[in-house]
Amino acid sequence: MDQDMKDSMFSALENVIDPELGIDIVNLGLVYDVDLDEEGVATVTMTLTSMGCPLGPVIVDQVNTALGELPEVKSSNVNIVWNPPWSKDRMSRYAKMALGVR
Repeated sequence: MDQDMKDSMFSALENVIDPELGIDIVNLGLVYDVDLDEEGVATVTMTLTSMGCPLGPVIVDQVNTALGELPEVKSSNVNIVWNPPWSKDRMSRYAKMALGVR
């Protein structure tokens, strides 16, 4: 997968908004990696802000929908991981400013 495709996938994922925080999952630092194989299967490695996040399934559905809008993506898999654990340090400057985090 080339860098342009990776950038396109990350751009698509910027449309997935965490319903609790109102910020997209990329700027929150929840997305660790994306990949697209030769058959058009996208794999997203990401985490959630907490293990008990009740909206995890909603976010996963939104990820699948967002990536499905890219013509190169035929299907997608979301791999939720807990290591490394998410922290506010992973957030972009934009997300920190929007949420008032220092």
